[in-house]
Amino acid sequence: MTIRTAIIGLGIMGRRMAEHMALHPAFSVDMIWDPDQSSCALAQAIVPNATVAADAEAAIAAVDLVYLACPPVPRKSYSLAAAKAGKAVFLEKPLGVDIDESRALVAAITASGVPAAVNFTQAAGAALTEVQAAAETGTLGDLMGSDIVVTYANWPRDWQKAADWLRYRAEGGMTREVISHFLFFSERILGPLELVWAHADYPDQPDLCETHVAARLLSAAGAPVTIMGSVGGAQPDRQELTIKGSKASRRVSDFYRNAASTGGRLNRFTRTTLIRGLSA
Repeated sequence: MTIRTAIIGLGIMGRRMAEHMALHPAFSVDMIWDPDQSSCALAQAIVPNATVAADAEAAIAAVDLVYLACPPVPRKSYSLAAAKAGKAVFLEKPLGVDIDESRALVAAITASGVPAAVNFTQAAGAALTEVQAAAETGTLGDLMGSDIVVTYANWPRDWQKAADWLRYRAEGGMTREVISHFLFFSERILGPLELVWAHADYPDQPDLCETHVAARLLSAAGAPVTIMGSVGGAQPDRQELTIKGSKASRRVSDFYRNAASTGGRLNRFTRTTLIRGLSA
C-alpha cells in the first residue's frame, strides 16, 4: 500500500515535493490544493493523477499524510486540522513565526499522537551525514563550535520570487529559510543552543525582511555558534556551515559540497569518497 498524500501549497517547494514523491514507490500524491489556480495547474502537470481539491479541508480529509508547503501563518491552522483528523503531518520550515505559538503547536501535535516532522531533510544528505559520523566517531576531536555564513546578491533569489511572501518581514527572510537548516544541524552535532545575542538590519521599507544578520549562540558545553548573513552586491550565493573540531573540521557548502581541514587548506570530498566513508 502506498501512503496517500495531500500537498497544500503549490509554489516551488510544493511542486518539487510532488515531483519527488511521484518517483517514490511508497507514496502517491492523491490531492493537491493552492488558492492560486495557476499554481494548481502547474502542479497537476507534474502529478496528473492527483485531484485538485475544492479546499484545504477536502484535501486533508482524503489522505494519510499532509505535506504543508504554504506560508507559515496558514501552515499552523492546516497542521492542527490535519492532526485533529489523525493525519500524519510534514511541515515546511520555519515551524512558525512566533516562538510561543510554535511551542504550543508542537505541544498540540505531540498530544494528538500523529507522526509529524519539519522539512530539514538537508541534514540527511550525504555531506552532512558524513560530518555527523565524523563528529560521533571522534574524527574531529573535541567539538569547538560552528560557523554559519550565508550571503546573497538578492533575496529572494530568482527561483524563489514567485513566493512573494519570502521578501516580507512577517514570514520570510533568509534567517528562517536558510540559516534555520544550519542551526538545526548545529544542534544535532553540538546539542541544544542558547542565544547569547543577535542583531538584524532591515531596509527602509518597514515590512521587508532582514538584509543583514549576526548572532552568537552557545551549547551547554560552551561551544560557540557564530552566524553571519548578508544580502546585496554582485556575488554568487554563499551557504556555508563549518563544524570545528580540535583535530579536524568539516565545511559543507550549499548543503552538498563537503571539505575537510586539519588546520591547512580545505580538501574536498568527492561523491565516491563520501559513499565509501559512509559504508565503511
